Amino acid sequence: QFQFVESGGGLVQPGGSLRLSCAVSPAILGYSAVGWFRQAPGKEREAVSCISATGESTNYVDSLKTRFAISRDNAEPTAYLQMDGLKLEDTAIYYCASTPGRRYCSGDVNGYVYWGQGTQVTVSP
Repeated sequence: QFQFVESGGGLVQPGGSLRLSCAVSPAILGYSAVGWFRQAPGKEREAVSCISATGESTNYVDSLKTRFAISRDNAEPTAYLQMDGLKLEDTAIYYCASTPGRRYCSGDVNGYVYWGQGTQVTVSP
């Protein structure tokens, strides 16, 4: 009933760009916020960005706000994370997540019930 499939990761050079996609279940359409998280090797999973159920509000980690942009298309339905000016420290597995019925964003990993399998982003010269 609930499925989240991330794609768009890969190997890029510093300063490059990637656009990640998260195909979400129709049950999430218009009802639930979608968050992006990442986990680097040996580190805890951390929040990256989030978009509310209808896209009227978004949240970003301050250090990423000028480089990353979150959006969603509730007709697909798909959530996106556009990443520009990638740096070495952006290397991580990126996940999308959601909780049915929760309309607004949370940066707490415990606030999300359903998670995708993740997509690897590697930034290397």
